[in-house]
Amino acid sequence: MDLSSAVTATVSTLRRRPADLIPFYLLGTAVPVIARLGLLVALAGVYLHFEVTGRLATAREALAELDLTPPDVEDPEAVQAWGESLAPALEPLASPTALLLITAGTAATVVIALLAYAAVSAGQMSAVVARLRDERGLTAGIAGVRRRWLTFLGLYLAEFLLWIAVLVFASVAVALAFLVNPFAGAAVALVTLLVGFVVLLAVRILFAFAPSAVVVDDSGVAGSLSGAVGFVRSNPADAAAYLVVSVGVLVGISSAASALAFLGGGAAVALVSAVVVAPALDLLKTVLYGDYRGTVDPVDPPSIRLRDQFTGGIRRGWRELLAFVRRAPGLHALTVVIGVGFGALGWLAVEPFVGAVTTSIESRLVGHIAPTAALNFFGNNWSVAIATSLSGVALVIPALSSIAFNGFALGATAALEENLLALLAFVAPHGILEIPALFISGALGVHLGLVSWGAFRGRRSREAFADALETAFWVLMGIGVLLAVAGLIEGFVSPYYWRPFV
Repeated sequence: MDLSSAVTATVSTLRRRPADLIPFYLLGTAVPVIARLGLLVALAGVYLHFEVTGRLATAREALAELDLTPPDVEDPEAVQAWGESLAPALEPLASPTALLLITAGTAATVVIALLAYAAVSAGQMSAVVARLRDERGLTAGIAGVRRRWLTFLGLYLAEFLLWIAVLVFASVAVALAFLVNPFAGAAVALVTLLVGFVVLLAVRILFAFAPSAVVVDDSGVAGSLSGAVGFVRSNPADAAAYLVVSVGVLVGISSAASALAFLGGGAAVALVSAVVVAPALDLLKTVLYGDYRGTVDPVDPPSIRLRDQFTGGIRRGWRELLAFVRRAPGLHALTVVIGVGFGALGWLAVEPFVGAVTTSIESRLVGHIAPTAALNFFGNNWSVAIATSLSGVALVIPALSSIAFNGFALGATAALEENLLALLAFVAPHGILEIPALFISGALGVHLGLVSWGAFRGRRSREAFADALETAFWVLMGIGVLLAVAGLIEGFVSPYYWRPFV
């Protein structure tokens, strides 16, 4: 299959029933929320340790006797003296137990992230192959998570170890050459750089096609690498074409992200990359590899126009959103209680610092550019909503922790705000849409967690779990509509209307 036909098959598959594939890529954006649970538990343990041992009370008493107002940052001596005055008050918090807990929490976060990414990748590639065979992607993806996560973990570790081995070998060779002769060292360094680049490029291209081989050939780590080697040897032009396309796309995305990040719209580019670019590249390489094996039959392109498909998806998303809100009032009440409760905790937690440490909504709006700010607000908030919702598949807790974390942060920020009336005036117009949307995402996460628990226990079928994921996709489209409107209001209305009155 030539590259043009492969690209056409990729676009057709991505457009036909996107809700049967993209949820697994949305799930990829939720991995950080799932993984950070390890660090959040560690921080909670540190807090309890400080409370039980009286260290926190001691630090609070010492801080209460000090002037916490920061000095002029342009006076280095004053800043140094201020820091030295705080050191004795914070000394009780320098606990070996706290350091051990944070270290363990960080290690747990890394391990959870690695395992979660391996499981999600297994589901993504299984769903991709199923869609290319015109089968249900979500059901195949769920089965793939349980069946292939260990293989994908093995691929990750194998590639990592190969990269480390190449880099270590190159570094040792260059160092030894320099010890013998500086001129020889320079020559060896140049040759090693070129050879190392070629070797690492070969490693990357093999491991790019290995995930497709795992699912297409139903093989393990060694079998998938063997299949990838066979594909590259038999189809070097296709492998090179995929490499060029993927590098070009990634460079384009990086350039767009850098440009929009400068203007404040990087979050939207990151979201597009996660839910459009990533599945498109996975589909493209799997079409090429599957055609080589003769085991995939790409679907025909949909007859509906892209614009009509988009508007129809928006309407369906809105309907699914309203239906979910109506049928799950208890879940929404639970997320509201958690969000508001942790908001109050955040307010109380920073009480000792009120007046000394301040935040200012007016200073944060300096240099506000309405169009890019609206795009950034929308991208950030929708990313949070998606991650919160899909993180719930990890048995509910990550979704609840996300609502709690955001509630705590908002409560702390409000307590430290130097002009609370201005903050409330700013939040009110867009908050009436944005805050309920985030609570709905939390409720959706709890719902997905309950469904995943039922599937894990064998009380729900894979089809039921797949149905829940597909419904969640459409609910998130409805949440996206709410947050798009909220972003426009936050960008164009909220920063301005209150200034003559407050």
